[in-house]
Amino acid sequence: MHKSRVHYSLITASMSGRVGDLSPKQGEALAQFRERIDDVFDQLPIQNDHYLLRWLRARSFNVPKAESMLRKNLEFRKHMKVDKIIDNWRPPEVIERYVSGGLCGYDREGSPIWYDIIGPLDPKGLLLSASKQDCLRTKVRDAELLRKECEKQTEKLGKYIESITIIYDCEGLGMKHLWKPAVEMYGEVLTMFEENYPESLKRLFLIKAPKLFPIAYNLIKHFLREETRQKIIILGANWKEVLRNYIDADQLPVAYGGSRTDPDGNPYCKTMLNYGGVVPKSYYVRESIKVQYDQSITIGRGSFHQVENEVLFPNCLLRWQFVSEGSDIGFGLFLKTKGNDTNKGEAMQEILPVQRYNSHLVPEDGSYTCEDPGIYEFVLYLSESLPLDVIRFDNTYSVIHSKKISFTVDVLLPEGNIVPKKQA
Repeated sequence: MHKSRVHYSLITASMSGRVGDLSPKQGEALAQFRERIDDVFDQLPIQNDHYLLRWLRARSFNVPKAESMLRKNLEFRKHMKVDKIIDNWRPPEVIERYVSGGLCGYDREGSPIWYDIIGPLDPKGLLLSASKQDCLRTKVRDAELLRKECEKQTEKLGKYIESITIIYDCEGLGMKHLWKPAVEMYGEVLTMFEENYPESLKRLFLIKAPKLFPIAYNLIKHFLREETRQKIIILGANWKEVLRNYIDADQLPVAYGGSRTDPDGNPYCKTMLNYGGVVPKSYYVRESIKVQYDQSITIGRGSFHQVENEVLFPNCLLRWQFVSEGSDIGFGLFLKTKGNDTNKGEAMQEILPVQRYNSHLVPEDGSYTCEDPGIYEFVLYLSESLPLDVIRFDNTYSVIHSKKISFTVDVLLPEGNIVPKKQA
């Protein structure tokens, strides 16, 4: 009896949870789910079991949780007017011209291929030129266009297509993409996809990842379900070869290892893919983005304030943003080290010299990557303790006015539960 139960559980676990491949328990969950959402079934954008099973898989076939998720989605669609978003709404010009990526080709199974091209993206310029709501609405519109494309492929190929392949080009990923308001925007977009378009991703190929990628991934990974993380495939130097294992050459732009070009022979397929760029300031509609700061302090006249942040590993990223009220402020970055046999006290190694910043006019943000192993090894060796990066706000040059400073400081780890490279 015990062996039979184990055998049955293994069979259940091996089922994909898709039409034609359901365990008895999954079939029962589907029937129960249909009954529970019968009152809103006619409001669904796709009215079949394939669609219902996506919500069940997203909640591990927990029917009440899947029902709650689906009903929240219907409210979301109503609020965002999703059913008419393709026909009745267009993104602002700045988004259409400067958000990089697009739809180009199909994989070998017929799924649409979407490109995210991160390097040319100017997140600060976009957020200074368009509202966060317009940015989010654009991503909803993209998701709906891809859903429609899947429906077209289903009709064309005579088999059900419900998910997409994404090629995520990380070449040029830099500090501008880790700007805090931009990361918060990425998080909102990812959360929107996870909550409203479950099981719509087949796989994501991440190519040309720079050294900064682990830090960037650690900032956004908590917005992704574990099942989504498992669909991310990080490719190495042979990425073009691997892509061709999944995508025919005539469906891949020449720039991505295939043979596809624009009608004029352009290898980047720019009639299908947008490569963005720096947003001209003529598009700006605001001078700054409102930020929620973690701390606020008042620095007395002729004094300074130090903020210590413990850094545990090489290649951590120290990131800051601050704003002052009324007038400018001095700012510098130092590394606190222990003394040696000659100097027993603490020493301060200057990393960024104190300079005056007009942070009362425009919020100041920046970062420093502690990537030189020599510095860390030297300090650890002498002190047998962990180094401290010290941020100093300096008001010593002001002998008349005190100043209020609001700031946020983060230490971002370079590693963690990073998606392992997979040999595809």
